[in-house]
Amino acid sequence: MVDLEKASPGRSPEREPVPRADGEGCLVVAVRLPVRIVVLVLVLPVRMAWDALVVAGRFLRDTVLRPVGRALAWLGRALFVWPLVGLWRYVVVPVAKGVGWLGNVLLVVPAVWLYRRVLTPVGHALGWFFRGVGAVLAALGRGLYAGLAWLVGGLYAGLAWFGRGVYCGLAWLARYLVVVPAAWFYAWVLTPIGHLLAWCGRGLAWCGRGVLWCLGQIVTGIGAVLYWTVRILLVLPALAVWRWVLVPVGRALAVVGREVLDAIGHAWRVAGHLSRAVGRALAALFRWTVAEPARWVYRSVLTPVGHAVRDTVLRPLAEAARSARRAGRQALGSVRLSVRQARADLRRTLFGEPVRTPSVDRREPSGARTRTLEKRT
Repeated sequence: MVDLEKASPGRSPEREPVPRADGEGCLVVAVRLPVRIVVLVLVLPVRMAWDALVVAGRFLRDTVLRPVGRALAWLGRALFVWPLVGLWRYVVVPVAKGVGWLGNVLLVVPAVWLYRRVLTPVGHALGWFFRGVGAVLAALGRGLYAGLAWLVGGLYAGLAWFGRGVYCGLAWLARYLVVVPAAWFYAWVLTPIGHLLAWCGRGLAWCGRGVLWCLGQIVTGIGAVLYWTVRILLVLPALAVWRWVLVPVGRALAVVGREVLDAIGHAWRVAGHLSRAVGRALAALFRWTVAEPARWVYRSVLTPVGHAVRDTVLRPLAEAARSARRAGRQALGSVRLSVRQARADLRRTLFGEPVRTPSVDRREPSGARTRTLEKRT
């Protein structure tokens, strides 16, 4: 649409107020703020309790449920999976392989030998025998079939000639005893009676149409009266109630419901920010009242004391223990060497000096005696 008025130099078209698309009224704007305040007061404790439950649940999950779940999983593997795997791998599979080998040796190999060495020759012999018997029986069957075919052909020709004669006689009798009397009866008796019944039926049909027209007019009048009665007594009041009562009330309830839902969502988000701020404040308070003093005590008191105890008590005790262990190991080594020497002296005394076998030089020959492809080196 073209604007025919000039814009004033102090007013720009971008700063003109733009009407809202949802068409909110002043009542909605006036009701929105109190509703949001009330809903925030109601939702804030619920949101803080929910956040506290979430934090407690995460702590419980990380410290109790997850280790317990891992322990139960390991216990389940140790009690069920690993024994079943070991049973399958070291019992079921070897037993199945043994049973398979035993079945192959006791059943398959004898069955194959029986089929190849006994059943196959017997089957070939029986096949040759039955082929010969079948050829003989086929020749006999062809002869019998030819004789029976000639006999049946003769009997069929005789029966066909006799049947044609019987058929011609029965057809002549049926024509002059059944067809001709039936045609005369239809033409001179049934046709006039049928015409009379048709005329009577047309008269009755005309009477029925008149009666039905009268009934239709009566039913139409009654229906029109009932229609206007129901329309005036039920439809128009119901339409007025719907249009002037239910629709405005429904729109008002829809606006209230929408505002309440928007207020609940806004209050839930604001309560989340407040709950986060409270949580951070509590975390900072815990940090400066418990964590920082504990860290200062650990760093400034316990660590120097631990280092002093380590340097003055634990380290000398460890050095003394290592020295004692080293001395004990040396004493055991000397005792072991003495026992070995005494055992060697006793063996030489009882059995004499052992015979030393000459050592064989298994190294590669030197440069002057290198290997060649000939039989000599």
